[in-house]
Order: sequence, then C-alpha cells, then structure tokens
Amino acid sequence: MGSILRFLKLCVLEPVKSGELYEKKAQIKLDNEKKSFEIPKIEKKDKGLSEEKKRKRRPNKEWRCIDSCCWAIGYICTIWWLLLFMFQCLPGLKVPEPPGTRLKREGLIALHPVVMVPGIVTGGLELWEGRPCSEGLFRRRLWGGSFTEIFRRPMCWLEHLSLDNETGLDPPGIRVRAVPGLVAADYFAPGYFVWAILIENLARIGYEGKNMYMAAYDWRLSFQNTEVRDQTLSRLKSKIELLYVTNGNKKVVVVPHSMGVIYFLHFLKWVEAPPPIGGGGGPGWCAKHIKSIMNIGPAFLGVPKAVGNILSAESKDVAFIRAMAPGLLDSEILGLQTLHHVMRVSRTWDSVISLIPKGGETIWGNLDWSPEEEHVCNSAKKMYQQDFDNNGNNSDSRRLFQVQEPTKYGRIISFGKIVSDLPSSQLQTLASREFMSNNSSSNSNAACKGLWTEYDEMSRENIRIIAENKAYTMKSLLDLLRVIAPKMMKRAEAHFSHGIAENLDDPKYNHYKYWSNPLETKLPDAPDMEIYCSYGVGIPTERSYVYKQSPSGRCNSIPFQIDSAADGSENGCLKGGVFFVDGDESIPVLSAGFMCAKGWRGKTRFNPSGISTYIREYKHKAPANLLEGRGSESGAHVDILGNAALIEDVLRVAAGASGSELGRDRIYSDIMKMSKKINIQL
Repeated sequence: MGSILRFLKLCVLEPVKSGELYEKKAQIKLDNEKKSFEIPKIEKKDKGLSEEKKRKRRPNKEWRCIDSCCWAIGYICTIWWLLLFMFQCLPGLKVPEPPGTRLKREGLIALHPVVMVPGIVTGGLELWEGRPCSEGLFRRRLWGGSFTEIFRRPMCWLEHLSLDNETGLDPPGIRVRAVPGLVAADYFAPGYFVWAILIENLARIGYEGKNMYMAAYDWRLSFQNTEVRDQTLSRLKSKIELLYVTNGNKKVVVVPHSMGVIYFLHFLKWVEAPPPIGGGGGPGWCAKHIKSIMNIGPAFLGVPKAVGNILSAESKDVAFIRAMAPGLLDSEILGLQTLHHVMRVSRTWDSVISLIPKGGETIWGNLDWSPEEEHVCNSAKKMYQQDFDNNGNNSDSRRLFQVQEPTKYGRIISFGKIVSDLPSSQLQTLASREFMSNNSSSNSNAACKGLWTEYDEMSRENIRIIAENKAYTMKSLLDLLRVIAPKMMKRAEAHFSHGIAENLDDPKYNHYKYWSNPLETKLPDAPDMEIYCSYGVGIPTERSYVYKQSPSGRCNSIPFQIDSAADGSENGCLKGGVFFVDGDESIPVLSAGFMCAKGWRGKTRFNPSGISTYIREYKHKAPANLLEGRGSESGAHVDILGNAALIEDVLRVAAGASGSELGRDRIYSDIMKMSKKINIQL
C-alpha cells in the first residue's frame, strides 16, 4: 500500500509549492486519497482474521529431526537421478557395452550349464521358526536385503543368527535357512550387487533357469553340517546330474566364489566318497559331470582376516573406526558393546574356522621368513626396484632404494610394533601349556547385561602372559586360538584341518575334516577337467597384525585390539597396525594363487591325474568417477564379480572355450616367484 501511495504522490499530485496554505491543501488532498484505499485494507484484515481462525483450528506442525532426514534423502535422490540422467545422455559418459551383448553379437551362445556357489556372508538367510520376539518375521530375510530388523530389534536379530555353541547347529526353537534360487545372492543389499551382473550377462547369451543354478547354502555351518542338517550337498549333486541330463549330456561349469571355493572342494571329495559320510557317486562322477571349475577370489589357503575376527572381532576397517572415534563401538556409557556382540555371534559359526590360514609355517612363513618378504608397498621404492630389476643393475644406487630389512610377515600376530621387527633370537617362545594350566576365571559382570565371551573365563594373568613381548606364527597361533576360543576350536576342529599331509594315501585322510584343505586332499581323477584361479590384484590386503592390550573396563571383556597407532615401516607396508601385501583387499595373492601356480601345476601328489590349472589375474582399476559405480575393471574381492574381463572369461568357458583358448595364464603379481620360495613336497 505504501508503494502505491508513493507512486500516486509522484504521478497525480501537483508539485509542492512554497507557502503554508498550499501545504495544508496538499495535505488535505493526500488524506482524502488515503481514505479511498482504506476499504481494501479492512477486507484484508478480515481475511487475516479468518486465516488466523483456520490456523487455530489447525495447529502448526513442528519441524522434527525426521523431516530434516527426509529432505536430505530427497536431495540426495534428486541429485543422484540428475547425475544418472547426465550419465545416460552425455556422449562422453556412455555405459560400456556389457560383455554378454558383445559376445552374443559374435555368435556366442549358451552351451554348458552353469552352477554358481556363493561365499561367506553373501548369501541370504530367512527365518522359518523363532522365539516370541521374532513375531511377524516368518520367511523374512534376517541376513541380506534391507537389514531393517537390525534397527527394530537388534538383540532378537543377533539371537536368531547365532548357532548353538556346543553343536554348531540350530539352537532350540530357532530355524534359519538359506534363501533358495538366484535371488539368494544376486544382491547383498538393495543396489549392492554380488552375482547380479554375471547372471544378467549369462542371460544375454541364452542362459535361464533351466541351465543356470545358484547353489545356496547356510554359510554359517561347517561344510559337512550343511549336509547333516539341510542335505545341501545331496541336493547339489542331484541338481548337477539333472542339469547334465536335461542339457544334452553337457558337462557343468562351476563358478564358486571366496569361501564357496573350498566348500565346493569339500563337495568334490564328498560326492565320490561312499555313504554314509559321502554321496556315493563313485570315482568317475566328477570326470563325467564337470567341465571346468572357475574359482573366483579363492580362499584356498585361508585368510589372515579370520584370525583378527576370532581374536578381537576386528579388521583394518574396524581398527580405523576405533582410532577415529574411540569408544564408539565398545562404549560403556552408551552400552553398545558392538564388538562383544559380534564376537559372541561369530564364534558360533564354524565356517569362520574354515578360513584360518592353512599350511602352517611352510606356507605362511616363520619368525624370520615369509614368501612375500620382498614385497614393497612404498610406490617410490617399488618403482626404483622394478626399474633396476628390468635393467639388471646391481650398483650401489640399487641397494640404496632396496628395503634393508625384509618385513617379517610370518609373524601373523605381534604384540607391539617393536616385537614385529625384533630378531627371533630376542623373542620369547610360548608353549600352550604355560597358560593352559591356569585358564579358568570368572570375570563376568551383571552390570554388562549378561554379555559374555570366552575371554571371561580367562584369568588376567594368562592374558598378560599372552600379550607380553610375544609374536605368533601360524604354528603357535593355532595353540593360542585353542586357548582364547576353546569351545569354538574344539567344535570346529572336528570339521576342519589346517596342516599339510605327509602321506595322502593314509586312510585318515578319508575323513571329511580334511576335504576342504587342498594340502590334505587329492583332486578327483578327472584329467579332462580344468581348474581356474581367478582373482584380483593390486589392492593392499591384510596379511599380519600388530596388537596391544585393550584398556581395562567394567564391561570390556575383549582384552586385545589392533594397535592403530603402529604405523610406518621401511617398505611402507605397515599402516594402522596392519601389514599389507598384494591381493584383492580380502585374500592375499599367496592364498588365492599358490595351488594353481605350484600345488596343482602338472601331476603332483595333490593332483595325481594332472588336471590343467590356469591363473587368471585381473589388475584392479578403480572407477574414474562416482557415475561408474563400483567399476567394470575392479579387482576387489566382491566387486570383481562385475569385472567385464572376468565375465567374458566365464561366458567363453561356459560357451565351450578351454583355458588354452583363453590365453592360458595371465599374471601380474609375484605369485610364481613366491611359490618357488615355498619348499613343499609335490
């Protein structure tokens, strides 16, 4: 209104002249014009009153935290869809053509049936029977999918994912089973693919339900117990036989991943072994039904990560979180005690023991030696070493850039950074009997809400002895695990073994506990079969750890933790209390490639029929931008299942190609060099 009056004053009123009389007339005229505008003002006031009444009827909604979250999610989704639209429309950002589409255009078609075997934690689990707290969750996913039940009822969720600590099977009143079908492991969570991209590319060349199968199983159980409880091995045998018969007697191509690799190795022995412990297929079953086994990210010789999981429920990521936010995961004030819950649940899973490194000091090294001792993480030193090695230069300048003291990777666990570097002559050796004799105590506290780990049964004196100036190789580490996790090790070691066989013809190796260890079992008599070791390289991968004693607390019953302050080594491989080597971020090259590089190469006592083996390494290349997602050239442990080169290899073998037609070995790492250093009877 004020703007209108000012406009009228400028345009309608006469200019102001001098003199009081004229000023009075002008003021009167202005007042009269103001009155002419009073009616709409009154109307607006009335309207304002009616609006106020309406507002009184509808009280204002307060802005809550959830509203901010919803707006934030909305903004993120809008930006994501905008970026996705740009990615699809801009010519320079086009998605690469899927391998299946290109190979189909080249004339590749489905030929051999394909069986996929998922690894640990990537397969979905659903509830079939539960306690009262699980009301409404029948056949709902407890593992995989949205994981909403973690937030709604976390303690109930943990209780139902646990197995019986004595038997390793279902607790009374609980039945959790593997989700069947391709959906069991296509996506781990919404938007996070596992097998989905490989399945899609197989479909592009003609695969579907009749010639493609996901061999889902309960990955928490020991391998033999999957047969005892669920008859999973029998169903896998029947399915392979059915695929063979219904697809024109074409042999099956098996594609296991991660722990699924040693699960299928167990199956190879089980299927030909006589009943009741075996499948009764007879000596020629594998030769008749299996064309190739394309092992992806194979954990043949175990994973050092498993040691950290058992010892303190940690890995490098957990140690990093602890360093950045001390007390977050095990806060006594907040009462989270996350790591204690993780330890309590995971120690009921026998499958974790299957991933403990196999082969002892012969494979993984001792206090002074390891196959990877020449590995260099520092990029500058690595560049100089490669340059001098290529030129054959042995001058003083080469010695200047070489690592003066090799990293002692054979010390899987070192309590203190100094201990990880000390000469072995200065280290104390510890026999298990030193702390077995006094290994009983009661440290549980009612204030901790009944939380319990096996550490609560250990005396503080034994904990001090374990940590005081000690380094553990794979030989002494197994003794240590038997002390700190006695129930788990007693239960699981009835199903798994971690040594090297002296005489494979010894009848004791007919027991199923040896079948998943490639160093204690023979491959089947199937000379026409092919075995591939396919894995990523070029990513720092956990190999050994520097530990320390945890601060004592009212509810802190995990006495050890990774020393995230331990950093810096001559070759740059020690970061945040973890020594790194080459691998796929989860499995070191040594574990993934040794059997194909040496253990099974040619006719050996582990491979008496001379099955052909091939190493196919995929050099990791991180995605160039966020729009590429997890990338099509990734070598990471799970992301490799979306690697275009790997998918092409799988499709070609499924369509009938052999290892020689793929180009035989493709090696970027030092796996052949490391394998030569390992002195093992072949």
